[in-house]
Amino acid sequence: MKILFTTIAILCIQLCFSQKRDTTINNSLLRELGENACKCVDSINVYSKKNSEIAEEISDCIDEQTSAYQIGSKLANVDLLKEIEKEKDGKKQINISVNLNKESDEYKEHYFRMERYLMANCKSAKIKIASSDGQNEKSFSSNKKSLEMYWKGVEETKKGDHKSAINYYEKALEIDSQFAFAWDNLGLSHRKLENYDKALTAYQKSLEIDPNGVMPLQNIAVVYQYKKEYSKAIEAYHKLSLIDKNNPEIFYGIGNIYAFDLKDLEKGLSNMCKAYNLYIEQKSPYRTDAEKVITSIYSEMKKQGMLTRFDEILKENNIRTQ
Repeated sequence: MKILFTTIAILCIQLCFSQKRDTTINNSLLRELGENACKCVDSINVYSKKNSEIAEEISDCIDEQTSAYQIGSKLANVDLLKEIEKEKDGKKQINISVNLNKESDEYKEHYFRMERYLMANCKSAKIKIASSDGQNEKSFSSNKKSLEMYWKGVEETKKGDHKSAINYYEKALEIDSQFAFAWDNLGLSHRKLENYDKALTAYQKSLEIDPNGVMPLQNIAVVYQYKKEYSKAIEAYHKLSLIDKNNPEIFYGIGNIYAFDLKDLEKGLSNMCKAYNLYIEQKSPYRTDAEKVITSIYSEMKKQGMLTRFDEILKENNIRTQ
């Protein structure tokens, strides 16, 4: 059996060393190409698409810029190479090679840097990877007035005016109480306003309409986390796993609960590693979030003298550090 290893950046000293050589040029190049990737992401149509489909298209946008980033990074080092290269017959010969194999460590290093840039600086990437929920026949209403109120609510949600959004979602539901996405968004707005019990009620209403709705199941777990009812949150994630076992958000959520709320670093790390690998497999830019959490767990386990166990858990999940 062939074992595939993924790589994660843990220590800042390791990342910073490779960046110091050509910081100014490389950062400028990353910004330029990152903005190109962001424009590509901005053009993605997310309507009625699953997260995996959106993630694949975002990955394609990153891929389009990664090769140019690799080449540009190598060319930025030409002056440095001139200084260290020995002369032969009175001349210096500088060889620059670029590995365009997407499975190579070199390609992944540049791909992940581009991905980190997008998640830190590209608003479209954050919005679009979080925007989908696969629809079915009851997801939307066939009533034009109900849909009109719903889309007005969506616009208010985008503005961050959740009180106004709630008003529109409730109007949509007064017209069509079987409008699952309106219940989902009503729950989200209540959650943002910390009306957790009302959020749970909205999500439960959505599940009555569509028992396999991923969005309400996932958000019920999140609401229980906010309510500090951690056993209920874990139970909700397990229910989600029955219909969507390869959803990395399950392991990401459980990992956060164990690591930071229940203070079980080993279980937290084990789940977060599973989330990390699934994000990579699904080409999701949320990989960067899992990477940050694993780095935080690393810092805490280092304080507690648990680095041997940290390395063992990463190895168990076929993850190696740079």
